[in-house]
Amino acid sequence: MSKGVTPKSQDFAKWYTDVVTKAELADYGPVKGTMVIRPYGFSIWEAIKEQFDRRFKETGHVNAYFPLFIPKSFLSREAEHVKGFAKECAVVTHHRLMANPDGNGLVVDPDSKLEEEVIVRPTSETVIWAMYKKWIQSYRDLPLLINQWVNVVRWEMRTRLFLRTTEFLWQEGHTAHATPGEAEEEARKILEIYREVVEEVMAVPVIMGKKTNAEKFAGAVHTYCIEAMMGDKRALQSGTSHNLGQNFAKAFDVTFQTEDNKLEYVYATSWGVSTRLVGALVMVHGDNKGLRLPPNVAPHQVVVIPIGKSSEDIGKVLDYLDSSISALREKEVRIHIDDRTTVSTGFKFHDWELKGVPLRIEVGSRDIQSNSVVLARRDTGEKYQISKDKLQGEVERVLKDIQNSLFRQAKSFREANTYTAETYDEFKEIIKNKGGFVKCGWDGDPETEAAIKGETKATIRCIPFDEEPGGLTCIYSGKPAKHEVIFAKAY
Repeated sequence: MSKGVTPKSQDFAKWYTDVVTKAELADYGPVKGTMVIRPYGFSIWEAIKEQFDRRFKETGHVNAYFPLFIPKSFLSREAEHVKGFAKECAVVTHHRLMANPDGNGLVVDPDSKLEEEVIVRPTSETVIWAMYKKWIQSYRDLPLLINQWVNVVRWEMRTRLFLRTTEFLWQEGHTAHATPGEAEEEARKILEIYREVVEEVMAVPVIMGKKTNAEKFAGAVHTYCIEAMMGDKRALQSGTSHNLGQNFAKAFDVTFQTEDNKLEYVYATSWGVSTRLVGALVMVHGDNKGLRLPPNVAPHQVVVIPIGKSSEDIGKVLDYLDSSISALREKEVRIHIDDRTTVSTGFKFHDWELKGVPLRIEVGSRDIQSNSVVLARRDTGEKYQISKDKLQGEVERVLKDIQNSLFRQAKSFREANTYTAETYDEFKEIIKNKGGFVKCGWDGDPETEAAIKGETKATIRCIPFDEEPGGLTCIYSGKPAKHEVIFAKAY
């Protein structure tokens, strides 16, 4: 294993932090709870972002930008919303510093107190709906389909890089519709986009479903989600889409004139995914050597390592590979050439294994003599030699195979760690000693849900769309089950 990376089986949390920092994905910021996303980590986020952004635009959404600062009074207009976010808000009270009268540093200028305190954006529903009130008058203005890519601040007490930080990056979509059916269709459409990207691009299998009232977004009528299992068998909420009904429209008095000249409140949705998806990539696919990146999001899909003792030797290898590298780049394969002479070949192998590059091409003088190259797969560790003439076709084939293989491995892991329980004792034993997902019946009572959470720390991650509650009884109360749900401990 790579030097300095704690084994997963020894301490999963430490392993995760080691991989994130040593693979140069992120580092700790100077303010507690913040992170600096390093170029390699940010390029992964950019690849994920591009996949989502393209699909949003293909479905008629447009990007915009709304302010970072939100008047405190805005947050108070929707009671459930303010209740859900009040404990996480960062509040700005003054706008200026001044020299400390005692000559020691800076202090807040008491004369710069704001007339109204402002909230640093924890989410943008309130400020966006204040603007939608100005923009929406008629059914002709609907649907309004806007997304933004921004940072948000939620003041977290316990943080972990990418998974839960005080400031993070995300996209948040906010749409307005003329009918409840259109809003529901929008919320489900976005959830399917989330599933498609996370499964088909990130190779992370998810379960789609609905949140319980206790777990839904503050101010939503319904919250839909995708849930993924991490390598330590905990759940990670990987994306949410909310049908807000008319709650925010009523709070901000956003009405429109219908085709038959009546005034009606609009129907809304909001939805988002964040940089926690980079953390999901690490926890789902990583191993004791570090990252294993799916080719679809890897900054470098292929790394070329010319083997030689001098710059002249390395130059000969690169001349040998020049036409092959050009042909692969024409096929839009992302290739990085590691021609460093300041580190050993062995260091390069370990470095790129840590960073999870899917495929490595190794070439030395003997390979040139035999007109061949050596390929090394990051997902399986397999190394083999092929003719240079077959390189382009083999690289394209192997990258597709790695993408599919990582998804299959992750799905098999989830299936092997998903259980059914028929008694509460069995349920508690699984949660305590095995971990993973537990499928079972729930009577739909919030008090039952709260009792299970209090006793086991497991929560209902979702009510799957394909649930089959017929014939089941509640795992806790023994009453007829209203839903078949997924319980798990979660991040």
